[in-house]
Amino acid sequence: MTKKVIALVLALTLLAPVAHSAQSSTVAATKKSKVSPSPSPAWPPKGFIKSKDGNTFAKIPTAKELVGLASNDKVLTRALARTVDGVPVCEKFSCGAVQVASLTGCTWWVVTANIRGVVSPEDPTKKIFGTVRTTHPQTGPKKYATILIVSQEPIELEHAVSSIRASCRRDVPQERVPGTTYTVIP
Repeated sequence: MTKKVIALVLALTLLAPVAHSAQSSTVAATKKSKVSPSPSPAWPPKGFIKSKDGNTFAKIPTAKELVGLASNDKVLTRALARTVDGVPVCEKFSCGAVQVASLTGCTWWVVTANIRGVVSPEDPTKKIFGTVRTTHPQTGPKKYATILIVSQEPIELEHAVSSIRASCRRDVPQERVPGTTYTVIP
């Protein structure tokens, strides 16, 4: 009996015209919302170092910035998620990153860096263990790219990626792009 009463009350409520709510719905449906466009990124980019020619810009992101950048960049997310022997690449090898941008755009980028660290726990002398050369595909004018630099040095050796240099290229690449080459220095 109680179920029938509740069902009847609900049916009457749904069928009964309510002037106030209908009027409110009409007003809400015709009301226009103002959506502001996203602001354009500042140019020249803040926190970036400008090249001598004034065309290219580079910045080394912090680990926290890199996580934020990866959340909006599918290519960077895939690069960070890549695994070697079942371990994420930057948990296995020493890694670095650089953000680049160009006023006029680049056909491709070449990023070079050194891998430095102490010789051994007993010998604190710093040494360059190798060099990394990473290529990255085309970027348009005033477009940003975050390039991951992956060495082949095991992370437990605590070697760091240093002396990062980025070069905007406008010629046709004669090598694999994207690609990474690690060269050990004896």
